[in-house]
Amino acid sequence: MRRGMRAGVLILWTVLVAVSVISVADEPKELKDAFASRFRVGAAIGTHHTMGQEPESLALAASQFNAATPENLLKWQAVHPAPDRYQFEPADRFVAWGEQHGMFLVGHTLVWHSQTPRWVSQGTDQKPLDRDALLDRMKGHIETVVGRYRGRIQAWDVVNEAIDDQGRLRSAVPEGGSPRRFAPWYSPIGDDFIEMAFEFAHAADPNAELYYNDYNEWFPAKIEAISGLVRRLQSKNVRIDGIGLQGHWGLDYPKLDEIDHMLTEYGKLGVKLMVTELDITVLPSASNGTSADVNARATGGDRLDPYRDGLPDAVQRKLADRYAAIFGLFVKHANTIDRVTFWGVHDGHSWRNHFPVRGRTDYPLLFDRRLEPKSAFSAVVGTVRP
Repeated sequence: MRRGMRAGVLILWTVLVAVSVISVADEPKELKDAFASRFRVGAAIGTHHTMGQEPESLALAASQFNAATPENLLKWQAVHPAPDRYQFEPADRFVAWGEQHGMFLVGHTLVWHSQTPRWVSQGTDQKPLDRDALLDRMKGHIETVVGRYRGRIQAWDVVNEAIDDQGRLRSAVPEGGSPRRFAPWYSPIGDDFIEMAFEFAHAADPNAELYYNDYNEWFPAKIEAISGLVRRLQSKNVRIDGIGLQGHWGLDYPKLDEIDHMLTEYGKLGVKLMVTELDITVLPSASNGTSADVNARATGGDRLDPYRDGLPDAVQRKLADRYAAIFGLFVKHANTIDRVTFWGVHDGHSWRNHFPVRGRTDYPLLFDRRLEPKSAFSAVVGTVRP
């Protein structure tokens, strides 16, 4: 090789290295910084985190995210376990931690079928409460919980999962006679239990943002039903600020065009969109298909738990590619998306390890069990790289 050519190659190599170093240096190290001009990025925080366990995980959350949702500690069963008893210590700690780190805090959740004690819908005689008595109980709970954190928790998932996959309100006794799971609310109160919950929440904190939250939200019938619900509340001047789209998804579902269509349709409603519970399972599907029904259970052997000893590189790449494609859509719809929240801090924390088959080993988040960023982290950040 001639001397001039060698010099040229050396200069080119030096430039490429310099560009590579600059690119790595310029890549954001925190998710909240990477998406600062698009939307907030949050995580679900576990009760064990707020109570002093896994301090390293809590520190990771503080460094990476600018929004936080309590995974369980504000659900009725946890915060109001008995008629005359509230348990606020974990929630108080969560709020104090969030304020310390400048987090946008979301309360989750006020009215839901699950993790709600039986006594809520029963009188002292164990018989179901009538409409007025149950509304009074709902109002008292919302006034107490929302009121305690008035001005400190900025937003609430007011009603969670009230519409089934066929687009029907989860009513008391469907065709066939088997009770649907929203019977404790629907049966005594009627169709307006959602409306009343939003009104009670607004009265308890007039400045808080109020959301409806659900899963399988890309199903066509569900898009129609949730959109109809939002429009009805809007027509009655009932405050609703946004829709929570849970995002419990997989490597092959929903299809990208289904996510795109979902965001487009909900974006027409004039409310904020939040991806509230994002995680992507890499495990084979059990018998429940794409459902995120927290009460669903399944059994399975080695076939359903293939990665107990670690995730193969090929699957890591699939996960990274999947996250990149999904976040590409989020960036495309950033004019209507206000927040993306991961349902957990790291893989070991994720509920996916136990749903719907208990004791599996899943890898659905951006940080591994050692709290290290996975290739999916870089893939996500890369969707907004200049």
